[in-house]
Amino acid sequence: MAERITIQDIADALGLSRNTVSKAINNTGLLAESTREKVLQKAMDMGYKQFSYVTIAGLNDRKTETLSTANEIAMFSASLVDNSHFASTMLDKLQRELSLLGYSFTMHRIREEEVAALKIPPSYNIERTAGIICVEMFDKAYSTMLCSMGKPILFVDSPVAGLDEPLRADCLYMENKANIYRMVKEMSERGKKRIGFIGKYLHCQSFFERYMGYRNAMYLLRLPLSEEYCITGCKEGTRLSSTADYREYLEDSFRKLSSMPDVFICANDFVALDALAALKKLGLSVPEDIWLCGFDDSPESKVVTPSLTTVHIHSQIMGFSATHLLLSRIKEPSLNFRTLHTETSLIYRESTGD
Repeated sequence: MAERITIQDIADALGLSRNTVSKAINNTGLLAESTREKVLQKAMDMGYKQFSYVTIAGLNDRKTETLSTANEIAMFSASLVDNSHFASTMLDKLQRELSLLGYSFTMHRIREEEVAALKIPPSYNIERTAGIICVEMFDKAYSTMLCSMGKPILFVDSPVAGLDEPLRADCLYMENKANIYRMVKEMSERGKKRIGFIGKYLHCQSFFERYMGYRNAMYLLRLPLSEEYCITGCKEGTRLSSTADYREYLEDSFRKLSSMPDVFICANDFVALDALAALKKLGLSVPEDIWLCGFDDSPESKVVTPSLTTVHIHSQIMGFSATHLLLSRIKEPSLNFRTLHTETSLIYRESTGD
């Protein structure tokens, strides 16, 4: 049997770095077109067949050669990804990138009963699937089952990691801790030292990281951390609270506080909007009586009154990163599993007096 040609073999033959050859083959990063063509031509000459497409500019029609019949990327999600969701723009970018490389893209909504029964949706075709991307798949048992299917898989956010056996998959997150620290530090410098947190921190890895970022910031900045200001549950007897249930839970929680904090940092913008509604019902005003900070920079955060201080997620780079992670896993299944965080930016608005 002929020896398998690797990216390193091609790099050695051309006198280029492995990273340059990888960029050319995976169509990622900035690279001179002449270099890309040279790499792809050498890859074909040497019999490298591990990538799913080759593009040779010398062909008048710039044909794309698909080397596998499994060219479908399946997206699984347990929630509705609408225009208010941070992943909406990310998925648009991902789908465009995949389409340019000859992949089709299908979306599959996973129902609660399918999650409970560990069942794959009937619309999914494993034979056509080159890889799977999971968005808001937060049930650990179901996520573990997906990882056992033997398909390249990427989680955009995930069940809470690090508390038990890790998922055998690549994971992509937004950077969740740094701007929480900056927020706490800024609030403290403005004299707002009693700071609380709202959100179910075991809901997903991002919520968990934001909560731990808050606790770490309070500790590192030597601020008093009151556990009563950490409102991290939901209405008794419910697992996934409706907005009405959650607002009722928040109202009850606020009433039980011996005093209100100066600031509440919320796990995301929608938690902040629920908190805003509950505070208003109790006769408290933001930012006059209390300050509020969200996360995600959802469209709603800009139009609500008062507009929300929040953390912006750069969805375009998340889409690009998702494409790179998933396609590199498809091409090199033996790679060690990777976790990537993309940059976020803190935005001050009216809810913190800005």
